[in-house]
Amino acid sequence: MDNSASVLLYPLKICCSIVYPNSTHPIPKYNKNWPGRCVIPYYHYIMVIVCFSNSFTVTLDPERNVYTCFMKSHRCYDLVPTSSKLVVFDTSLQVKKAFFALVSNGVRAAPLWDSKKQCFVGMLTITDFINILHRYYKSPLVQIYELEEHKIETWREVYLQDSFKPLVSISPNASLYDAVSSLLKHKIHRLPVIDPLTGNTLYILTHKRILKFLKLFISEMPKPAFLSQTLEDLNIGTFQNIAVVQSDTPLYTALGIFVDQRVSALPVVDDNGRVVDIYSKFDVINLAAEKTYNNLDITVTKALQHRSQYFEGVLTCQAHETLEAIINRLVEAEVHRLVMIDDHEVVKGIVSLSDVLQALVLTNGDNAKQETSMSKELSYLGVWKGKERFPKRLLF
Repeated sequence: MDNSASVLLYPLKICCSIVYPNSTHPIPKYNKNWPGRCVIPYYHYIMVIVCFSNSFTVTLDPERNVYTCFMKSHRCYDLVPTSSKLVVFDTSLQVKKAFFALVSNGVRAAPLWDSKKQCFVGMLTITDFINILHRYYKSPLVQIYELEEHKIETWREVYLQDSFKPLVSISPNASLYDAVSSLLKHKIHRLPVIDPLTGNTLYILTHKRILKFLKLFISEMPKPAFLSQTLEDLNIGTFQNIAVVQSDTPLYTALGIFVDQRVSALPVVDDNGRVVDIYSKFDVINLAAEKTYNNLDITVTKALQHRSQYFEGVLTCQAHETLEAIINRLVEAEVHRLVMIDDHEVVKGIVSLSDVLQALVLTNGDNAKQETSMSKELSYLGVWKGKERFPKRLLF
């Protein structure tokens, strides 16, 4: 399919025309191979559809809101692959077996199924493991090694009651815009896509997977001017109160920062503030895999020696780089964040996937209302390239 949408003309005298920007003349295009059908190049134009005496206008401004409209015109189901691995835990499973399964399958979280309630009740994440370690490591009443013998449901009911959160999920028919909004609103990193009819979990949406999906189509959409602007100009990222640790910082202290500041990674810096490594929440899972969580007084550097995967080094960026370059780097490297540094490699900030999606997708005020109306019309028309949507009166 080329960069056009074709509209089947019915006897109702539905006519379609296009008005290019800075032009007052409609320029309809007809496809000779399909009599009675008007072919509309759907990027870089204002499209007017007239039916009897009623008309409505869909305005596509290539300089604004194109990614918001894209997200609103795609469903979560569009991201569900034909084949993927999904790890699900029953709440009656032992904790040590659950975390071992996370490590062996290379996943960071898993939906929890309650066989008594016959529904999904939450997610088991590395954050849960960190909360347990930090809370009970120095407790005189609870031995850490005893905790792993408990069932997941015991963890949730007894040890995680203060940090327990109800499951946040989304329907496969919801828009990707809703998914991004939910991820950012609830400050979560994983969003289960649950079929409302069967109750089955189909997929786990993440910031990384959504941005990668957008990147697949980004070359086919108008390029907004802000993609060529710098991170500094756009103010994308976190630049104040950056949580860092040093090479000799005790691991227990690092876990405390994860819990208190709710960050997902800590740049490791030397005495001059230059980044030398990074310790992320995912690295903590190695403690469970190797059962080394009985000694959290070791240094962060020592803990990083137990990385299960090859580490290519800290991926960085600088404030003068463009947003487009940052998107490409995040997607190609498949990382969750970039450490912003200056010319002397001193840490100046963190640019995360959530920061980028917030800038690309979310808007406020009147623009959001306008985009909602536009996206509904685009969704009905099936305008977005590559989507197989066939309204009763329209063929694309």
